[in-house]
Amino acid sequence: MKVKDTMGKSLLCLAVFILFLFASLFYTGTIDYRSSFSLFDTPLSKPKPCFTESEPLKVYMYDLEMKYNVGLLKGSHYNAPPVTLETLPKWPYYTGLRKQHSVEYWMLASLLYDGETREAVRVLDPELADVFFVPFFSSLSYNTYYRHGNDSEVKFDDQLQAEIVDFLQKSEHWKRSNGRDHVIPMHHPNAFRRYREKVNAAIFIVADFGRPPPAVSNLRKDVVAPYAHVVETFEADDISDPYESRTTLLFFRGRTDRKDDGKDRQILKDMLSGQKDVVFEAAGISGKGVNESTNGMHSSKFCLHPAGDTPSSCRLFDAIVSHCVPVIVSDKIELPFEDELDYTKFSIFFSREESKKEGYMLDQLRTVSKARWLDMWGYLKNITHHFEYQYPPKKGDAVNMIWRQVKHKLPAAKLDVHRNRRLKVPNWWR
Repeated sequence: MKVKDTMGKSLLCLAVFILFLFASLFYTGTIDYRSSFSLFDTPLSKPKPCFTESEPLKVYMYDLEMKYNVGLLKGSHYNAPPVTLETLPKWPYYTGLRKQHSVEYWMLASLLYDGETREAVRVLDPELADVFFVPFFSSLSYNTYYRHGNDSEVKFDDQLQAEIVDFLQKSEHWKRSNGRDHVIPMHHPNAFRRYREKVNAAIFIVADFGRPPPAVSNLRKDVVAPYAHVVETFEADDISDPYESRTTLLFFRGRTDRKDDGKDRQILKDMLSGQKDVVFEAAGISGKGVNESTNGMHSSKFCLHPAGDTPSSCRLFDAIVSHCVPVIVSDKIELPFEDELDYTKFSIFFSREESKKEGYMLDQLRTVSKARWLDMWGYLKNITHHFEYQYPPKKGDAVNMIWRQVKHKLPAAKLDVHRNRRLKVPNWWR
């Protein structure tokens, strides 16, 4: 009996050893398990490799006539063949809404640039593209024809939108994914307003999600891009004691006649005007207002950012490049590059309800120690370059950060494309 038990244990140990040896060979690749245990003799076609984080995004840009993009910088209804590097005009010195929502220009220009340190490169073969860029300046078209034009000009903006939709819906590249791998800038809240729903599968480049319904634009598929700042970047901010040199505690300069959540501005004005160490001015930013805003932000520790007509405004990015710690008042703001930047390290947040409590916000700001403020100020100086639009583009600047965000949206877009190709009952879970 003992002999049988011993033999049984020996055989069991031998079997375990053989299994362990086989598993080791299988794991290390010594055994070609594909030839020994293949379920199918016919090999699968080689899949297109996914890009790595170090590879630039491959972008196919549609060739659109200039009337849809840079022609808007040359005058009303100007048209010419598609823009090239040689025919790209410089961005003019515009302030106000035209400059704030100019992300579409910088994205187009970055694809014409042929230098290094790029997050996205243009490809001329659409079969090599990761995404397709639609170079329609919908924000500039709105500001040119809709916002300041007469009825015929408004209709022309609508016509441009309709032509873009028709062009895309006839495109085989659009049909292949229903537009999910297409990138369309719509930074102004009212850009592409008539036909936005017809292209809502695409990746939109937006300022926030204050206007369109979630089914049209949302954080899952779209990219939040910063406004182009209007005040000049504070390049000379190397004072030995910046905390003491900034004598104003809280600064705000802007319009108070706003809609929706922006109505809080008038409440804040009534509550904060005349308070010690506070500057609250109800004024626009055009003309001398830019210089006054620049001086005010450069001499303040904190800069107030309440909502405008939508949750975001250019003021936040003016504060960032002024190294003035933003005080963000919002219940639903979405911020650019937030998967890479922690805004709590250089901003202070209040809910709308908290901001309207008499004395609460100022009391909280006065408890911020000098050491903590200096940490936030130093952090602002280190991340300012992420909010700079420029040509030629530079590593880590705003347009390169945006293209990187587009890359981050692609896995979800590809998941939707692949699932829809095989689902017999779309959206079965709803």
